[in-house]
Formats: sequence, structure tokens, C-alpha cells
Amino acid sequence: QLRLVESGGELVQAGGSLRLSCTASGRSLYMYAVGWFRQAPGKVREFVAAVNWNGDSTRYSDRVKGRFTGSRDDAKNTVYLQMNSLKPEDTAVYYCATDRDRYGSDRPSIQTYDYWGQGTQVTVSS
Repeated sequence: QLRLVESGGELVQAGGSLRLSCTASGRSLYMYAVGWFRQAPGKVREFVAAVNWNGDSTRYSDRVKGRFTGSRDDAKNTVYLQMNSLKPEDTAVYYCATDRDRYGSDRPSIQTYDYWGQGTQVTVSS
């Protein structure tokens, strides 16, 4: 059974940076695309970024493009989300999730993903 654990979320000032990690256990992440999503209080969960199955393709929402970077280290069974130039509107719980299918591309649809982590809180103060 795959288990995903997100870490790295914390309180940061606007303009600052954080790096989130999504570490898997129970199964290798290799061959599976991984998506990052976030959910702010009272809002629906939204797509943030995705890294395809081998890391050579990434996709970002318009709201984070140019500021966030997704990457993966399959040797560590971990996917990362580097977040720069953080804004108060980036405040949310951030989740990682794995694609249902092997060799997946960097798809933004939430229905693409089956296993989810418990989330990590990112708070950006103004």
C-alpha cells in the first residue's frame, strides 16, 4: 500500500521561499506522475503543479507559473515543489498525489490521481 507524506510547510513572509517534499513508502514512485494540489479554507482543492513519470515534463497552474518548480528524485522516492516569491494568496494546505496510471504525463485533472498525502500547511504572511 502506497503512503505519501508531505513536509516542509510552515509560516513564511511574503516574498519568501519554501520547498515542499512528498516522500513515498510502500511502493516506488518511479513510473508514476505526481501532482501537487492545494486547498484554502472555504475553497475547492485546486491544481498547482505536476511532474510527469520520469521528471522531464512539468505543468503549472497560471497562478504559480514562473514562481513554483516541481522536480523528483526517484532514488529518494521523493517529489519536490520549490516555491519562490510566495504571496499571501498561496496560503493553503498543500497535497501531493500519484497518478492512477503508469507512465502518466503531467496532467492537471484531480480525477487523474488516486493516492493522496495528508497535506502540509503553508501560511504566507503579508
